[in-house]
Amino acid sequence: MDSVYVIGHRNPDTDSIVSALAYASLQNALGENNYVAARIGHLNNETSFLLERFGFNPPLYLRSVRTQVSDIDYDTPPSLGQAVPVSHAWNILHQQEDSVSALPITYEDGTLYGMVTAGNIAERDMESISRPDVDHIPVFNLLSALEGHILNDPSDYFEDISGEVTIPLSDSSDIKPGMIVLCGAQREIADRAIEAGASCLIFCQTSLTENYKDRSCKTCLMSTPFDPYRAARMIFQSVPVGRIAFTEDLIYFHLNDYLDDVRDTVVKNRFRSYPVLNEEEKVVGTLSRYHLIRPRKKKIVLVDHNEVSQSVQGLEQADIVGIIDHHRLADVQTGNPVFMRNEPVGSTTSIVAAMYQENGLMPSPNLAGLMAAAIISDTVMFKSPTCTQRDRIIAERLARHARIDLDELGKTMFSRGASPEKSAIELIRLDQKEFHLGSHSLAISQITTVDSDQFMERKEDILNELQKQKSEKKYDLIMLMVTNVLKEGTELLFSGDPDIIRNAFNAEADDVHDGHVFLPHVLSRKKQIVPALSQLWG
Repeated sequence: MDSVYVIGHRNPDTDSIVSALAYASLQNALGENNYVAARIGHLNNETSFLLERFGFNPPLYLRSVRTQVSDIDYDTPPSLGQAVPVSHAWNILHQQEDSVSALPITYEDGTLYGMVTAGNIAERDMESISRPDVDHIPVFNLLSALEGHILNDPSDYFEDISGEVTIPLSDSSDIKPGMIVLCGAQREIADRAIEAGASCLIFCQTSLTENYKDRSCKTCLMSTPFDPYRAARMIFQSVPVGRIAFTEDLIYFHLNDYLDDVRDTVVKNRFRSYPVLNEEEKVVGTLSRYHLIRPRKKKIVLVDHNEVSQSVQGLEQADIVGIIDHHRLADVQTGNPVFMRNEPVGSTTSIVAAMYQENGLMPSPNLAGLMAAAIISDTVMFKSPTCTQRDRIIAERLARHARIDLDELGKTMFSRGASPEKSAIELIRLDQKEFHLGSHSLAISQITTVDSDQFMERKEDILNELQKQKSEKKYDLIMLMVTNVLKEGTELLFSGDPDIIRNAFNAEADDVHDGHVFLPHVLSRKKQIVPALSQLWG
């Protein structure tokens, strides 16, 4: 069953990470068993602390949900060793000719040696007409191809066979040393071949073999149920397949290669089939052009966002099967109807917790504690204007189940927030979201702390980096909110038109200077910052 990835927004905060973990856990508890919590950014200090505090590993890290080779139904023909007879490869290709045009040839450890096609085999067979000789064919290959038996004295040992293949008629004078001679019930030819020092004498469909059993000689004596003509053809089919395989300038793909890149390569080349390797460089299958026509898309559920600029790379190539969010409706589009739940609460985790209750389930105590922490994180200990009575009730219920004190946990987790020792760009990217309001683009980052002074000491450094990011990414406005839980306000650092800030937040002209303003009672990016700017730019 294909995995369904539950993914939060870029630069994830605690609510984004925990809602993904909780929703995946809920679906798996309900019997889906294929939901995987994922993230598309690094964890901040607060989230890392909480995951460790409650005993959870970070969600799977995904760089992109672009379609990869692992998402297609590539062929899985058997991989053959280099020493396997060509006849065996031909039989497999013949059995699977409707779907497989080439077979991978591997080293003993399963890594790629080369590729063989029906064309390779046919070409080698045609060459045998003008060059009827073989070189160092392993005896066991020859026996396998001819369905034959060795007649020699067991004390004689033959490792491989070489020589020109010939079918003498009545005249045995043309038999030369080192030849591979095929005969029927012609005793004089058999004796002449042994006398001349033929490398191999093959008896075809004859009882004459009874006279040569256990004979000790330098010629390998062998019998076969095939007639001489077919036996001659099968000798050439006993060549180790590794000798005729393509081994130079091989084009191959890995399971994690993106299909867009694979298509570009396939279009530029003439091969009908390409080997597929896993992360250990071992062959796992082959792909052809037709595999690229309708690949399976990755299935994903978006939590805590529904805006393309905040989502995972390659979103347009994925199959969105659900959206759970508490933000404004934005620009994510789906090809089919999907499950969607968007509610005006302070935390996406509150919505997921309600879904547990609706299904008659209670998360484990550790998960309940983690979910309660996510709610107080996103509602800034219930002080954010986004917070509702419902958030408070759900968080308190989860806390009772987890046997934790919310006030104590809140103070501890906010003190473990962003470190002022991080570089300016790291601070800006910790919890950054991009927005598009009308024709304007902007980015808003937020740090929640109990000590904003230590960040304001870095003011000039941060403002310089904000200006750099604004120029590089062509934002109309970029901001960093340093939200102080104890002061119940936000130190806003920004790069952009100061008049926009004054007008959006009704700030006095003297209060907005040098890319900074203090906004009392402003704690929420979603409900206070974005709506205020939307009135000007929406």
